[in-house]
Amino acid sequence: MIVKTAEFVGCFVSVSKCPEPKLPEYAFIGRSNVGKSSLINMLTERNKLAKVSNTPGKTQTINHFIINDNWYLVDLPGYGYAKISKVQRKKWEQFIRSYLQKRSNLQCVCLLIDARIPPQKIDLEFANWLGEMMIPFVLMFTKTDDRKFKPENIEVFKEQFLETWEEMPQHFLTSAKKKTGREEVLSFIEEVNEKFVPAK
Repeated sequence: MIVKTAEFVGCFVSVSKCPEPKLPEYAFIGRSNVGKSSLINMLTERNKLAKVSNTPGKTQTINHFIINDNWYLVDLPGYGYAKISKVQRKKWEQFIRSYLQKRSNLQCVCLLIDARIPPQKIDLEFANWLGEMMIPFVLMFTKTDDRKFKPENIEVFKEQFLETWEEMPQHFLTSAKKKTGREEVLSFIEEVNEKFVPAK
């Protein structure tokens, strides 16, 4: 897939206010500071499409971008950031989960996992929740270019994942700096888009 256009559509705090669900949609989510914005910018080849910040918890809304005028890329708030109030965290969790469960044109959740660190319980729990809700998802291991990256972290993640799953979902190794995984991820999205049928 060649990304010809990538434009910001808007920020939303509820599913009802999101754009009409007439195009296929892909939601990117992960722990705070997992490298989500950098990955989105790499995939779209737009340096400032998604705002990159060193401050965890920066994304606080459902952010829609339209790609090539025929599919949506959605930047969701990161989870697991401890330095926000419990009330705010619960509010985020509610509207994120509401979006994931109710958005009819959502084709896949791209669950980002930091490949530099050992498996995190919160990532495994979120993957299990997606499975329980029967929401399709793929895994994207981020920051594989970093000197702290350890391939064994991915192997341990797989081992722990398979303790509750029969098989691993499709997964990608990515690096925003080296553009690792870009062609594979965009090809995957292109294949899913071809099968998309809008809900009536």
